[in-house]
Parts: sequence; structure tokens; C-alpha cells
Amino acid sequence: MEKDYRTVAFSQTSITELMIPAYANFGGKVHGGILLSMMDKVAYACASKHASNYCVTVSVDQVDFWEPVEVGEMVTMLASVNYVGKTSMVVGIKVISENFKTGTSKHTNSSYFTMVAKDDNNKPTLVPGLILETSVQVKRFLKAIKQREINKQNAEQMREARLAFLSDSESSILKHERCVVR
Repeated sequence: MEKDYRTVAFSQTSITELMIPAYANFGGKVHGGILLSMMDKVAYACASKHASNYCVTVSVDQVDFWEPVEVGEMVTMLASVNYVGKTSMVVGIKVISENFKTGTSKHTNSSYFTMVAKDDNNKPTLVPGLILETSVQVKRFLKAIKQREINKQNAEQMREARLAFLSDSESSILKHERCVVR
């Protein structure tokens, strides 16, 4: 049975890149889009290795930018499969930025990418199960299950809210907001 399973360590992946001036935004910090692109790459590499298939990003759970990343810093993305479903995987990503000049490093981001494995016909395909070997891996798997439940509840609440917007008077909804309807 375990032949169709892989350890978390099997597909753990990291990408490290120097942040160059071309990556700077108008504020002189590394543009968030650069970091998101790197996160997507490491999520793809990690998920594809676990699945032994091409994988696509289907969702990203909340990306918070806790600390700015400076030009000249070395950024490392650490990725691991935290959860597997039938065809999907949740890849956890930790972003660490290191300043060689000051000798400091900081945890700038964490995020969770849901990836789906695709077969040669571009159809979702079964992924190997996950062998959990540490209490941290078990906690991450359980956290991913809980996050999926919360995401489903949020989607249902938003669907209900959209229906309510159709039936409520727009003016009553908007009268306490900072907007003007013309």
C-alpha cells in the first residue's frame, strides 16, 4: 500500500535568488509580484515532484507581506506538501530574506498554494498519498483540512451574500460606506 505514498521530505523544494534592482517597486523594495512569481515556481516544483506530473495552481490562501524585502537580499523559498487529496495538494511555502551586509535574516511571508496534478490529456489525475513522519507534519496536514473547511464555508457565505445583494436595496447597503453612486 505504501508504494503509492511519498514522504514529505521526498518533494521538499527550495529556491534561492538574489534580489536585483530590476525587481524593485516604486518604493525601492522588492515588488510583491516578484515574490508571488517565485512562490508559484517553488509550489509548482514541489507539487510536480510529489505527483510526478505537471501541476497547476488553483488557489492561493492569503499572502501577507510581513516584512519588506530589500534589493541586495538573498531570498529563499521553502516548500513542502502539507496535504494531499485525490488530485490536489496543498503546498506550504515559507519565505526567508537574508541580508548579508547586516548578517540578519527575516521570515517575510508564508502562504499555501493548492495545486492540482494533470495527466497527459490535461485532466486531473490521482496523486500519491502522503507519509507523515513528524508531529509537525501531522499538524500541517490537519491544519490544511481545517482550512479547506473554512474556505468552503466562506465560499458559501459569499454566494449567499451575492444573492442578498440582488434582493436588497443598493442604497441601504451603501449608505454607510465611503462611496457615491451617480
